Amino acid sequence: MKQELISYRVSQLVPYINWIYYLHAWGISPRFAGAASVHGCPACRSAWVHSFPEEQQSQAEEAMKLCCDSLALLREVEGQVEVKAAFRLCRAGSQGDDLWLDGVRIPLLRQQSPRSGEPCLCLSDFVRPLSSTAADISNAADDAGVVDDAGRFDVASTVGIFATSVHCTHEELFRADPYRHLLLQTLTDRLAEAAVECIHRYVRRSAWGYAPDEELPIPDLLNEKFQGIRPAVGYPSLPDQSVIFLFNQLLPLHEVGITLTESGAMHPHASTCGLMFGHPASRYFSVGKIDEEQLRDYAHRRGLPEAVMRRFLSANL
Repeated sequence: MKQELISYRVSQLVPYINWIYYLHAWGISPRFAGAASVHGCPACRSAWVHSFPEEQQSQAEEAMKLCCDSLALLREVEGQVEVKAAFRLCRAGSQGDDLWLDGVRIPLLRQQSPRSGEPCLCLSDFVRPLSSTAADISNAADDAGVVDDAGRFDVASTVGIFATSVHCTHEELFRADPYRHLLLQTLTDRLAEAAVECIHRYVRRSAWGYAPDEELPIPDLLNEKFQGIRPAVGYPSLPDQSVIFLFNQLLPLHEVGITLTESGAMHPHASTCGLMFGHPASRYFSVGKIDEEQLRDYAHRRGLPEAVMRRFLSANL
């Protein structure tokens, strides 16, 4: 239906970095994430540190130093780090626990132990059911409801696939400096996620256009106060890493420089791939534990041996 590839500069993505997750990777409490937004002068930094109780000031100083070093490194690597993002909007329909995207079947898993009083959810629940048979789905290019009355892609008949990756043009960058090399590694992870934030915002407001008037400030974006969800491969609602091979059929990951191992792991490590749902009822959930019957059914729908699926879903068994 629609596909685009976008490149971002590091400086474009810095405002979209989630510093809470970044500090968490360094074992620092999220309460100190505000260090990244403090003005760079020594007086402002000191005032921010001393705004915490005395017993927390050493941790605040550590967070401040880490954020200052990280922001300086991001300025330094401008032009040496390449960030690519791509998405594809697919005509979509559900058939039980299967999601069909442009004729490709994406088997999914359904919760078996939901919260009390809530239904057992599957990601296919957020997409309009198909009336056609499985044999006809691949020909359903003009399935009713793909475009709404305003000419926009309907949220119930459309699903997006996204992928982002971060590449360093100099593979040995800071290799001789372990601290800065580790800074760069953890920062590229956050840049990949920041690129997802940017491309998802563009998709919601323009490319898909189901939220054209959205004007959320960045903190609200990072707190996911927008309409829709974007579960990545490996998320609790999409735990089977092997589905990335199916996504690769629809959105060739090499276009953003991603290669896949036999187990579905992505290279470079600072990469992500997943789905975008726009339905207002869509929300995150955890599939959790599944039983042997569901494992057999899922392996059958995936067309793979149970032993293979058991390996991919070991955490859910």
